[in-house]
Amino acid sequence: MQRNAMYRNAFFAGLALCTASAAICNGAAAQTPAAEAVPVMTQAECEVWARELSFAQSVADHDVAAFASHLDQDAAFGASLAQPTRGRDAIARQWAPIVEGQRVKLSWYPTRTTIGSDADVAWSSGPALFENPDPKAPQRYRMGGFHSVWHRGADGVWRVMFDDGIEPVPATDEQVAAFHAGRQVTCPQG
Repeated sequence: MQRNAMYRNAFFAGLALCTASAAICNGAAAQTPAAEAVPVMTQAECEVWARELSFAQSVADHDVAAFASHLDQDAAFGASLAQPTRGRDAIARQWAPIVEGQRVKLSWYPTRTTIGSDADVAWSSGPALFENPDPKAPQRYRMGGFHSVWHRGADGVWRVMFDDGIEPVPATDEQVAAFHAGRQVTCPQG
């Protein structure tokens, strides 16, 4: 689900909430769930949708092994950067503080997935919420977004091949509420 160092540091290093996976849309506001039209997806696109939710749940559960199982062996995170992080092991190490929830609580979900002519490659995107776990933090919430490319392996399992994101910006209580209200657990299948 990084066009500058600010996003790269928080999203991939997890060092601080305010120094936060490409402004493909018109900024983070474009990822606000309430502003999104509900897409209609195929069964295969819904498989990726479910896999994206499972990926996010691995972070919510602080499950490093489950997180790594969602990564392609040759994945690249920070795909738009001159030096993306490459390989499952390197990505899992870099993301460990985020997955463990040490400095930031990261939540995300898909708002759309798309499969083109290659049935083994899919794109997903949606909003991301960064929460500082310190209730006394001056800025507890930041909103961004993600864009991921998934690849279905020979074993039939979808894994993230490329990941990038939209720089997070401070979020209001209303935006945080809209984020939570916008999460759909059922894929809008046609």
